Amino acid sequence: MIRLRRVYEAPDPVADGVRVLVDRLWPRGLAKAAARVDEWPKVVTPSSELRTWWHGGGSWEEFRARYEEELRTPEAEAALAHLRALAAAGPLTLVTAVRTPESSHASILAELLAAPS
Repeated sequence: MIRLRRVYEAPDPVADGVRVLVDRLWPRGLAKAAARVDEWPKVVTPSSELRTWWHGGGSWEEFRARYEEELRTPEAEAALAHLRALAAAGPLTLVTAVRTPESSHASILAELLAAPS
């Protein structure tokens, strides 16, 4: 099971399972101990260039295509395989600082992890 949550929400020690931060930058004002992040694979986060383009008014469809292209590197594919293994072993929660994780890169990542490889 793969969940999406805001990193600012209190961790659920049972339901969250492994908590993976999927933002390139550490969330503002949040202590690392309070976040209870187990892994932070920056290689699966959108690049700074892609984030800048997206916040400049890019389309969702183009953002998705560019992000999926970034995830086709050998390093990203290895990290995705690791995250799939974690999800197969138990609950996996992707945490992000964005206000609406369901309409962010985290939702794309969750879909890719849930899809058969």
